[in-house]
Amino acid sequence: MISLFIFLLILGLLIIVHEFGHFILAKRLGVKVEQFSLGFGPKILSKKKNETQYIISAIPLGGYVKLAGDNLEEYKGSAEEYLSKPPRKRLAIIVCGPLLNYLLGFLCFWLIFFVGYPNLATKVGALVDGYGAQAAGIRVGDKVVAIDGQKVYFWEEMQKIIQRKKDAAKVQLSILRDNQEYTIGVEIKEKKIDDQLGQKRSVGLLGISPGDEIIQERHNPAESFLLSLNKTWELTALTYKALWRIIRGKLSVRESMAGPLGIFLITSKAADLGIIAVLHLIAVLSVSLAIFNLLPLPLLDGGHVVLLAVEKIRGKLLSLKAERIITQVGFSIIISLAVLVTYNDILRIFGDKIAKFFK
Repeated sequence: MISLFIFLLILGLLIIVHEFGHFILAKRLGVKVEQFSLGFGPKILSKKKNETQYIISAIPLGGYVKLAGDNLEEYKGSAEEYLSKPPRKRLAIIVCGPLLNYLLGFLCFWLIFFVGYPNLATKVGALVDGYGAQAAGIRVGDKVVAIDGQKVYFWEEMQKIIQRKKDAAKVQLSILRDNQEYTIGVEIKEKKIDDQLGQKRSVGLLGISPGDEIIQERHNPAESFLLSLNKTWELTALTYKALWRIIRGKLSVRESMAGPLGIFLITSKAADLGIIAVLHLIAVLSVSLAIFNLLPLPLLDGGHVVLLAVEKIRGKLLSLKAERIITQVGFSIIISLAVLVTYNDILRIFGDKIAKFFK
């Protein structure tokens, strides 16, 4: 029950932040906002304040902001209507939703880096047969403190350094053993592994696994700011690379995309791990939501940007017939995507049980 509450809370936060971006800029640019809804479908709660009706709807898997005159059927030519504004102002209203999601993701990452998060220390937990560490005499319990004179404090940074040294024959490891520091030469073994996108890449390996020592990694505000920018950029680049590989058929949709069920399970695990894990999940989901909404698909923000570009080129609005067709196509695409990711979630989570049931 707590997991469900946290799931709905996170989902609600992401939706409100996104729609608030559209809402606040529309207001500032003089566009009347008729409705601000959290969720879709039948209304559960509704309250009107000034010119806007605020709604909580039954299906909490999205939301919307209804602007006056945002479609040709309703447009009357009033100055407070959306379609009365020049394309650059409409573009700003569209983009402000994803922009606030990006900002939320960035702030969550900044808070994580600043407050501190658990990270594995460089203590050796196990040795792998046939690799350089075992042959060089590295022992379980040794703590790596430097690689070729470069200080290391966390397992992840050590791993990245070693993986990049795939072409080096040997590295000099400075280790702590029984409060004494030793320097040991260890041969690097190159191996091909699958990365996050399912691509084969060569990395350098020592043949060691981490121990169970956990230390808190913290940074000052300025460092946290730069690390957050870098993390947001890395996540954006990784997501677009994944989407491109999906389009090319190089990456499985089933393994790379999660729907509501999958996100609920991820949220449950994050809730068990604590507030830092929840903040990380919010950051990742918020940036992902921004990216998804900027895809050039009808009904999404990215689709509206494309239509604005077409309008700018043509020098006039699309026809009512074209608008209706685009809306219908967009609705069909969104529903199809929702069905696909939900189907993938069911197969991924319950696939084994379903297979046993039909045996």
